[in-house]
Amino acid sequence: MEIKFTKTTAPKEKQTKNLGFGKVFTDHMFVMDYERGKGWSNARIVPFENLSLHPAATVFHYGAEIFEGLKAYRIADGSVQLFRPIENVRRMNNSAERLGLPQMPEEDMLSAILEFVKVEQDWVPHGEGESLYLRPFMFGNDEHLGVHSINNAKFLIIASPSGSYYQEGINPVKIMIEDQDVRAVRGGTGYAKCGGNYAAATRAGEKAEKLGFTQVLWLDGVERKYIEEVGAMNVMMKINGEIVTPMLSGSILPGITRKSIIELLKSKGYPVSERKISIDEIIDALENGKMEEFWGCGTAAVVSPVGELYYEGKTYIINDNKIGETTQMLYDTLTDIQWGRAEDKFGWITKI
Repeated sequence: MEIKFTKTTAPKEKQTKNLGFGKVFTDHMFVMDYERGKGWSNARIVPFENLSLHPAATVFHYGAEIFEGLKAYRIADGSVQLFRPIENVRRMNNSAERLGLPQMPEEDMLSAILEFVKVEQDWVPHGEGESLYLRPFMFGNDEHLGVHSINNAKFLIIASPSGSYYQEGINPVKIMIEDQDVRAVRGGTGYAKCGGNYAAATRAGEKAEKLGFTQVLWLDGVERKYIEEVGAMNVMMKINGEIVTPMLSGSILPGITRKSIIELLKSKGYPVSERKISIDEIIDALENGKMEEFWGCGTAAVVSPVGELYYEGKTYIINDNKIGETTQMLYDTLTDIQWGRAEDKFGWITKI
């Protein structure tokens, strides 16, 4: 795939302190256009700028939008590498299929990501725990109203040098279990990474924030009985020595960090169960001392221990509000592989 490059004439000063998450953006962005019957064309890396869209663009009215999130890491020798980018490519194509957006050949999307990182690699931070967060996204931009198949779309990649996703860092977070709103249902778009899922989560997220909680843990949308995922993460727990995580039922995002953790745990001989987990089972484990550890996992936060759960007016403390041994091991092992401090025995790393 040929990619044209137009270099910015006004490079930004690179911020190195107080990066936060997703607040600072690099000098360039990748853009590519789709037209039904013609396919994908005009791949280009251009100066970062605002987009100009027709007010009737499909994305505004019918939510035809998907996105991904992955990171570029600066390792000790100064080079840059990515963690399992082909998994993001495949998940994005699955999301595109569900939303009726055009899919892209895997090799082309991966090539776009790698070439874009090459151009922006000076933006990959050097600080401990910092990375260049990459946000590929796609949206429909037909310029007429009416519910219809998508004939035109855009694919872009932007990047943001970022620090820790949570202000708490690796310290335990407080989670509220939501029993009124639902995020997604089986047969819907829960397994796709699309904006509508996050919009549906906003109201409960605001309620949780007002009560002092970091995130919401969702129950299934049919029986309101089984736990699913946290707003920005999949969830896992250790109950009586067994690692348990909700099974992928179609309403849960198939997380790449989740997949990596399961593969890592199994390689170390840990018993791992992917199954339905009822809220009653969770409360029983909390009340009877069987809940040993609880954590969230995702690209942005990597691994995030949960120290406190709130449900129906009652607060439950997990592991004395301290990070558990398994959680710490997973965080250390994953980040050591991502930042090149440990051997990649799984073939997960792609070097730039």
